[in-house]
Amino acid sequence: MSDPLRPRASLRTAVVWEVLKDALERQAKASGLEALDVLDTGGGTGNFAVPVARLGHRVTVVDPSPDALFALERRAAEAGVTERIRGVQGDAHGLLDVVEPSSYDAVLCHGVLEYVDDPAEGVRNVVRALRPSGTLSLLAASRNGAVLARAIAGHFAEAQRGLSDPDGRWGEGDPLPRRFTADDLTALVRDGGLEVAAVHGVRVFADLVPGVLVDTEPGALDALLRLELAAAELPAFHSIATQLHVLAHRG
Repeated sequence: MSDPLRPRASLRTAVVWEVLKDALERQAKASGLEALDVLDTGGGTGNFAVPVARLGHRVTVVDPSPDALFALERRAAEAGVTERIRGVQGDAHGLLDVVEPSSYDAVLCHGVLEYVDDPAEGVRNVVRALRPSGTLSLLAASRNGAVLARAIAGHFAEAQRGLSDPDGRWGEGDPLPRRFTADDLTALVRDGGLEVAAVHGVRVFADLVPGVLVDTEPGALDALLRLELAAAELPAFHSIATQLHVLAHRG
């Protein structure tokens, strides 16, 4: 995942970034705080953490990779937000061993549930890290989007396997351990004790449009970005999105 503030990369992150930025603004206004405490679990090199810190918030990034946390430190320094970013080695399973429960206004859980042994436990842990009025931003790979992508690529047997596999995997070469439907994610969030505020389809068209078209056609990038934002909240397009984003709050 790339920095959501870079134009070309924004094709992949624009929807999540716009939703997240608005949610943090509302959270800050509601709480009367200028700076929020934000937890980015699985935040890696800071692709979202650094832009969030640029908004003035304090961000704790939890990631199992020492190399990613080293890159995060360097990236934060380059962005001038070192004092607002803290990196901690850990994972979703042992999250509450490295951060305090009920201590964050917002938690980002992006690209994590695909890899954890128990997604329900992962959601429960991030929910427990939230303050009573906290917000969760959850992003995960879409099962149906992967099926569509394999079919378009001509891998029809793999597409069919992805339809029937309990984890949404299309074969032994699939790099992801599991994928989700929108119903899967909203059920996990509700079972974790949160109310779902919105569901968004992410990369509905961006992964289907040839890159050469976007790079060479004047105005194509901006037009595609606008299309992605317009389609994101329409349930009809959730089934073909590459990723699904759920925004949720405590009651």
